[in-house]
Order: sequence, then C-alpha cells, then structure tokens
Amino acid sequence: MSTLWSDLGPQLWAAFWLTIKLTIYSAIGSMIVGTILTAMRVAPIPVLRAMSTFYINVVRNTPLTLIIIFCSFGLYQNLGITLADRESPTFLVDNNFRLAVLGFIIYTSAFVAESLRSGINTVHFGQAEAARSLGLSFGQTFSNIIFPQAVRAAIVPLGNTLIALTKNTTIASAIGVAEASLLMKSTIENHANMLFPIFGIFALGFIILTLPTGLALGALSERMAVKK
Repeated sequence: MSTLWSDLGPQLWAAFWLTIKLTIYSAIGSMIVGTILTAMRVAPIPVLRAMSTFYINVVRNTPLTLIIIFCSFGLYQNLGITLADRESPTFLVDNNFRLAVLGFIIYTSAFVAESLRSGINTVHFGQAEAARSLGLSFGQTFSNIIFPQAVRAAIVPLGNTLIALTKNTTIASAIGVAEASLLMKSTIENHANMLFPIFGIFALGFIILTLPTGLALGALSERMAVKK
C-alpha cells in the first residue's frame, strides 16, 4: 500500500484538479449555450424553435464518447481545427483539453436546455401575456421575467446535470486528457494486485467532488423556491 501511495500520491491532486477544471469550464460554457438553446426553443420564430429542438434531440441521443472522439479525430485530425497555439510546447495537452471541453459543452448544453425548459414550464403563462401587453419584446420578457424564475425552479435538475458532467469528465481520457480516470487506468496497470484500493481511492475522490455539490444545490433550491 505504501508503494502504491508513493506512486499515486504526487499525481492524484493534479489529476483531480484537471477534472475540476474540465467541470468548471464545461459547466460555464454549457450554461451559456443551454440558455441560448432554451431561448430559441420558446422563441416566437418557428425556424429557431425547430433548430433548437433538432439540436437537443440529436445531441441527447448521441453517446458522449462519440462526440468527444469526433472533436478530436473529426475537428482536429481530419479538419485541422485547433484550439491552441501550435508553437506552444504544451500544444497537444492544451488542444486535447480544449477539445474535450468543447465536446462536453456540445453534449451537456442540450441537458441544460431541457432543465431550463422544465423551469420555464413552472412559470405561469399569464406573466408572459402581461409582459407583452405592456409592450415588452420577447427578449425583454425572457431575460427579465421568464428566465430568472425558470432558473430558480430548475436548480435541482441543473444540479443533477452538473453532477453528471463531473462524472462524465472521465470520458476525456479517450482522447488522452490526463484527468482522474486516465491516472486510475495507468495505476491499475502498474499495481494490478491493488485493484480494490485503487478503485476505492478514485471513487472517494469523485464522491468528495459530487456529494457536497448535490447537498449545496439542494439547500439552495429549497431556499430559492418560489413560495406558493
């Protein structure tokens, strides 16, 4: 066990820190794109609604692994699209990390949009009608009246999406991003006789990341719930 820890310990924090960064960057991007998709989904313009619905349905029914691999092999290796400076000594590491973030945003934003739409469904339709009667545009109605209430109602599903995103970051190892699961795989290869302790260490790491998030967002949801 001491040999395992001497090999694993120095790398463990770096691997989980990369997992945390993947989660944070992907969550921010997914919230932005998901909000745009939600606005399109409820917009009065049919073509925008159709585009948003098509995107959400296609992405939600596509395996995340395929999206991540497409970002690496399709965008980078076949199309030559890069998200980092080719002259940088850390080009490959930076590019793979950003491609992974892009893949997570593409995938998770569809679930964010559905979570927000479920929140919008809790907002009484009469509020939108009243806003229109006051001369507010769709953008003003959505941003000032509908969206703030939808977020309050969607905290729990958004929290579940964030927890799922944290766990989904393990798929980034498919394109060589050195997050926690890739370290776990290499550690198992070097210490095959310590399989259960290795699983336990990494399972505990993800529990530490996700459990407080769920508890905090659950408490926040109760505090911000719209009083009936």
